[in-house]
Amino acid sequence: MKKVLLLLSNGFEVLEASAFIDVLGWNLKEGDQATALHTCALRKEIKSAFDQKFVVDHLVEEIDVHAFDALALPGGFKDYNYYKDAYDPSFLNLIQRFNDQNKWIASVCVGALPVAKSGVLQNKNGTTYASYRNELESYGVNILDQPIVVDQHIITSCGPSTATEVTFMLLEKLTHKENTKKVRELMGF
Repeated sequence: MKKVLLLLSNGFEVLEASAFIDVLGWNLKEGDQATALHTCALRKEIKSAFDQKFVVDHLVEEIDVHAFDALALPGGFKDYNYYKDAYDPSFLNLIQRFNDQNKWIASVCVGALPVAKSGVLQNKNGTTYASYRNELESYGVNILDQPIVVDQHIITSCGPSTATEVTFMLLEKLTHKENTKKVRELMGF
């Protein structure tokens, strides 16, 4: 079983998180049944952008990186305090620990910013939401004007519309191409 940790910051964007939940859930039920998703945050209860409440499975401090195969990070909204959690040292340290073990890290939209701030994207290619590319570049990232960028074991993307495709890419990395094609077709993509 491949375990994916969905790292959520207060103010995360629901659409971006739901792509990971849905695609990996479809794989668990209708695909090769080889993936499980667990949620994690700095607190047990957090709010998304637009103020919906969510309860997560784990706290950041409880995570044993060895127990997981990949890390997923949705972006979020500054107006809902996304960066307060996303730039917290323990949040950034968890990203570094996944990177140190060469585990897949998949981010959507501004989810690339905490990945970059953690230092793991320095001197690598990446992308993010257009109005945040200067900030991403300030962390030593080589910005590519592409919807999705993969550099080694890190996936970044330019906005909410890429969330499902990023998740399908992660699923393929964790399982295989034929399985991902099956799940994609079952979901109508």
